Amino acid sequence: MSTPQKSLNFIEQIIEEDLKNNYSKEQLQFRFPPEPNGYLHIGHASSISLNFGLGLKYNAPVNLRFDDTNPTKEESEFVEAIKSDVEWLGFKWAKECYASDYFQQLYDWAVEMIKNGDAYVDSQSSEAIAEQKGTPTQKGTNSPYRDRSVEENLKLFEAMKNGETPEGKDVLRAKISMGAKNMLMRDPVMYRCLHQSHHRTGSDWKIYPMYDWAHGQSDYIEQVSHSFCTLEFLPHRELYNWFAKKVKEADKLKPKQREFARRNLSHTVVSKRKLLKLMEKGILESWDDPRMPTISGMRRRGYTPESIVNFAESIGIGKRENTVNFSHLEFCVREDLNKKAPRVMGVLDPLKVVITNYPEDKIEMLDAENNPEDQSAGSHKVPFSREIYIEKEDFREEANRKFFRLKLGKEVRLKNAYIIKAESCVKDDDGNITEVHCTYDENSRSGSGTEASKRKVKGTLHWVSIQHAVTAKINIYDRLFMVENPTQDKEVDFLEHINPNSHQIITGYLEPYLANAKVQERYQFQRIGYFCVDKTSTSEQLVFNKTVGLRDSWKG
Repeated sequence: MSTPQKSLNFIEQIIEEDLKNNYSKEQLQFRFPPEPNGYLHIGHASSISLNFGLGLKYNAPVNLRFDDTNPTKEESEFVEAIKSDVEWLGFKWAKECYASDYFQQLYDWAVEMIKNGDAYVDSQSSEAIAEQKGTPTQKGTNSPYRDRSVEENLKLFEAMKNGETPEGKDVLRAKISMGAKNMLMRDPVMYRCLHQSHHRTGSDWKIYPMYDWAHGQSDYIEQVSHSFCTLEFLPHRELYNWFAKKVKEADKLKPKQREFARRNLSHTVVSKRKLLKLMEKGILESWDDPRMPTISGMRRRGYTPESIVNFAESIGIGKRENTVNFSHLEFCVREDLNKKAPRVMGVLDPLKVVITNYPEDKIEMLDAENNPEDQSAGSHKVPFSREIYIEKEDFREEANRKFFRLKLGKEVRLKNAYIIKAESCVKDDDGNITEVHCTYDENSRSGSGTEASKRKVKGTLHWVSIQHAVTAKINIYDRLFMVENPTQDKEVDFLEHINPNSHQIITGYLEPYLANAKVQERYQFQRIGYFCVDKTSTSEQLVFNKTVGLRDSWKG
């Protein structure tokens, strides 16, 4: 039986059509072009997955290119963080490139454009230039400096380059049309004066290219065949193509820009400005806070790279923006961790259980399967003793027939251990239950092969031996915002929608198998969820982050 062929998305259809018409397979080349002014977020994961995925599909090179044209916002820290994220997601780039590598070439091409009458130096203020741009329904007006001579423009542009022009005074503009319907074509700025040190070129340059000029020409220099970007760059395509035509090297391929729609994630924000505000307000701790929509935040929370790539691939590439529910991302994480995470036991809200007929000084080492989804994962030992912890919610004095956990006079099985029966409970002065006294069936140990061990009881509980329990700090994380789109209502500050319970800290009691757990190791706490060892964890103080629950319980 043949495997049904997966249908192509519209971007793959574009590539296939180009291969039929005027491209050879050897000409295919892609790129992921982040600006190093912050940390990558979940939206970038879609772009990374798209570009590197196409590289794998077509056996074509994919460059990692940093569009580092704004020295006031870019830092080497962000460059290293981006490289780390892309590698962690499992992708390898053909070349590591920087727009700053091309500053001299971009400058030389700009000089040629001045000589050809396609660019001029404008000495107006930025406010005046903006005012002359017009509106979508009203044409712009020409700058009084638009008809400067080539000689004067060359002299002024060189002065800008040499740092002789005060910062913010002159700009170089492309000479296109102030009457163009597309306002981006109304003599866009190509260069501005910035006497700022660059993270790679230092103080070599006093002028810096604008994104629209540098981006497309960098694609051209690298011979990128298809330049994919998000939908807001659709109006920029006309300018992208106009600039490309001004570089007259007939033997080289002209890159093709095409756009795809963003996939927004519910219950969060990805705006750097808003995320910075959350950090300034003390709501988020850092760029890798586990509630952050950044890839580094998700990594710290315990998400796997495979789950993020699977998420990006599952939502696909479209032409219309939409919002993907956070639950779908969690489903992808849960599905991947189910296959990989070792099973352990931990109690997060403890209730003491005393097994009255179990010898006081007896300790048994019981076998616990590491992962039923992976038979090669093996097993480990769990200590069992007379006094154990169970979850408070797993016991009731009285309950209806649908409560399959521990209640007075009824039996449950302890995972990997024995069947116990609740006989009585101890309460404090306020009536709160502090202990449950049980008896156990000594012939019912799991896996022993006895008739009693095969006896069916409806409930199975996780537990931890009190004597052997390892105490850990547990970070419980939830959605950052209470509503799907916290920025939808422009009249309400998005901070009003913050989930007050997005981070809670509790103390957990874990089986001793976890005593030496290493940072970033992931586990399933049975019947609770998936947890990851946080980077702040030490041998003296274990710290775990809740990654995701075993099932979707979100009611927002």
